[in-house]
Amino acid sequence: MKIATKLAAGTALALLTMTAAAQAKTLRLNHNNPEDHPVHLSMQKMADEVEEATGGDLKIRIYANGQLGTQRESTEQVQNCSLDMARSNAAELEAFVPSYAVFNLPYMFASEDHFNQVIAGDIGKQILDSGIENGIRGLAYYTEGARSFYTNKAINSPADLEGMKIRVQPSPSAVRMVELLGGNPTPIGWGELYSALQQGVVDGAENNPTALTTARHGEVAKHFSLDEHTLIPSVVFISNCAWDGLSAEEQEALATAAHNSMLSHTEAWKLASDAAIEEAQAEMGVEIHEVDKAPFIEAVQPMYQEAEEANPELAGLIEQIRASAQ
Repeated sequence: MKIATKLAAGTALALLTMTAAAQAKTLRLNHNNPEDHPVHLSMQKMADEVEEATGGDLKIRIYANGQLGTQRESTEQVQNCSLDMARSNAAELEAFVPSYAVFNLPYMFASEDHFNQVIAGDIGKQILDSGIENGIRGLAYYTEGARSFYTNKAINSPADLEGMKIRVQPSPSAVRMVELLGGNPTPIGWGELYSALQQGVVDGAENNPTALTTARHGEVAKHFSLDEHTLIPSVVFISNCAWDGLSAEEQEALATAAHNSMLSHTEAWKLASDAAIEEAQAEMGVEIHEVDKAPFIEAVQPMYQEAEEANPELAGLIEQIRASAQ
């Protein structure tokens, strides 16, 4: 009798465990950075907070280094609900959600503090929500700092870019910016950029300081010129199918964890960016150049009129962001 009771209890416990496991959800999140990148670490922090807040009922499994596809491929997969979550940057998201193009306009923000204020406030939330109808529900931004040119020679003015082949992301705004600055924009996949720089397929690229170290680009591009033309964030987003499949409590836990990780990431990024510059100088021999930004700012001004004429919605966002700086 006692044996039968123990067996029954064991069976019941096993059934409860199986039921709990069946109820637990695991969301797959793809991105193209290595696991030691600050953005990956911030997403892991989000995942840890979600799991804790839901008692293990909701988990996020993060796939680094583009294991499930490129940024564009994973964005398309999120749109058609074959992937739960992804992280891309606003440059590539511009092709899917027009509002993100505002981040790709050079010198859009008065300072990094102004940028951080925008992404954490109502304007940032408005842009995140603008992708819902396109199947891309934004959850949070992760700053990746200011982007500058790194090349095989110092870039002190737009004249120095004349005729140079500069790798850009597949973004119309990035292409136009480099054209206006006198360079030849050359879209190349991120994974191919190191060899392209090494072999002279391109003369340079533009990105934040961590590209010099985490991607080792400082080994093949020895000049980093701080023109700081854009502040383009990464964006973490979820498919409408995955979001709708969560309970209200799980949705709240995910939204809260994403927002918290965004806020903590801002400080972590500053430390990582400063450390990257120090490492690039000390260990890779990269020269850092301060530049006068005025000629760069003047050269790209036509982009604002072009953007406003092409997209009235963008014109409104530009006005809101400029007003928020004041």
